[in-house]
Amino acid sequence: MTNVAVIYYSSTGSTHRLARAAADAAAAEGAEVRLRRVPEFAATGRPGSQEHAASVADIPEATLDDLEWADAVLLGSPVHFGLAAPQLMQFINTSSPLSIQGKLLDKAVSAFASGSAEHGGQVTTILALHNAICHWGSVIVATGSADPVLYEKNNGNPYGASTVAGNRPGFIHDENVGAIAYQTRRTIQVAAALKAAAAAPAAV
Repeated sequence: MTNVAVIYYSSTGSTHRLARAAADAAAAEGAEVRLRRVPEFAATGRPGSQEHAASVADIPEATLDDLEWADAVLLGSPVHFGLAAPQLMQFINTSSPLSIQGKLLDKAVSAFASGSAEHGGQVTTILALHNAICHWGSVIVATGSADPVLYEKNNGNPYGASTVAGNRPGFIHDENVGAIAYQTRRTIQVAAALKAAAAAPAAV
């Protein structure tokens, strides 16, 4: 069985919905799943932020134990000036005790994003998270362009699933659910292969 941690920050709910879809897809694959949110540390003042915070209060907050436990990690963030949200980066900044000891090496890690505007920074946010994955020594899992779901309207990003939410709190396109599900399955497949390789007897 593959352990999957879906760790995300969401201000008004769009990234949360992608994260929930990822967790559901992982469970459908028979994985052990932890859906974990990164808490708010500064009021954004964005419409819908207070309502969203109240609606997800029952979801456990992410901890370093979740990272260490996982074979596969999916990181989700809204766009913040073309970068990952500072809330998620603050969590990543606490991961040095694991990464320096090599405890994040060879995990399969993938990233997804949401943003209000088309071409508003979803890709650069995902790529910024890839930088952190490199520091962990983990294996970056991108979606690529090989699956038909990625060519559906409102998809098409080969780096990781993303959505254009506009000014609609909690909105994602229906097609994005298929994209994040594919991304999750691919991440699990890579994680399973890495895990199997690590467990295989060394060649003589």
